[in-house]
Amino acid sequence: MTATNPMFDLTGRSALVTGAAGGIGSAVARAFATAGATVLVTDVDGDAAAAVAERITAAGGKADSFALDVRDRAAADAAVARAAGFTEGKLHILVNNAGVTAPAMFKDLAQDSFQRMLDIHLLGAFHCSQAALPFLATDGTGRIINVTSSAGITGTLGQVNYSAAKAGIIGLTKSLARELARKNILVNALAPLAATPMTETIRTDEKFAANMMTRIPLRRWAEPEEIAGAFVFLASNASSFVTGQVLPVDGGMVM
Repeated sequence: MTATNPMFDLTGRSALVTGAAGGIGSAVARAFATAGATVLVTDVDGDAAAAVAERITAAGGKADSFALDVRDRAAADAAVARAAGFTEGKLHILVNNAGVTAPAMFKDLAQDSFQRMLDIHLLGAFHCSQAALPFLATDGTGRIINVTSSAGITGTLGQVNYSAAKAGIIGLTKSLARELARKNILVNALAPLAATPMTETIRTDEKFAANMMTRIPLRRWAEPEEIAGAFVFLASNASSFVTGQVLPVDGGMVM
């Protein structure tokens, strides 16, 4: 499977996507494979990651899977080495997508819940990015794409833990972009909004759902596949002069 537009062609490139067993991560892994990349599908649920990789290969793409808890630095090192092995020791694309939510009002927020958000979202992105650094291509094709959220840009009610972790990812993205520009490695972030298991509570609660529709100008939720194209853009030659940016893909909620 290859992209029809050469600007978006990822043939010959390797990609590692975390949290790719479902939702946006799975859609991104499939989109990368369709564009020609060889993808390592990783997730803390190794069986689910393997199922995604199998669907990609059944459709004619190139993919493998790896059980990865991003809080485990040794596992991150091993995953990156596996992905780089697809393309003679070079990793071209890292997507730090792994994440969870645990909503609670601040007065009820437990310290371990706050720490867990930081460990999975922010420390996980740190682990994988630092593990990837020795392998990332320096010929202009090296990319780190982090996943943040509107919650990290504007804040959100009842999710101080999640918002703080996602805001940290924005700072990580911008600082890494400045530091890695000298190596010709681009670092950007996406702030997506889609119909996934992580947003199910909001989408199925009548009050929450109605409130969200007043905040999204396009008045609907995206499917994960609609989000994946923005990842392909940031991974491809089409974004060769874009770094340090946060791209909301949220129907206009943040503008």
